[in-house]
Amino acid sequence: MLREVIVKIKLKQKEDKKGIVVEVLLDSSTTGLVMSLEFIEKNKFKTMRLEKLIYIRNINGIFNYERLIDHMVEVELFFKRYKEKMLIRELGR
Repeated sequence: MLREVIVKIKLKQKEDKKGIVVEVLLDSSTTGLVMSLEFIEKNKFKTMRLEKLIYIRNINGIFNYERLIDHMVEVELFFKRYKEKMLIRELGR
């Protein structure tokens, strides 16, 4: 039986005074943090191009050459009293 764990967090970029509150899915089987390009564009997050592409693997371990990570977004993540500054990688087009 699979269960989804969804929590509310706040995301904020350095130049943003308020940030946004969103619901996120916690997925313990991932090895990184990602957000969709649609979400990034909708919320007008500033992106930075990576110097080196990051290749991702499908669930079966095979490289997915159609989905390379080519940009990242730097955000602060707030959850209850916990605060973390991190780079979130975005999936390329």
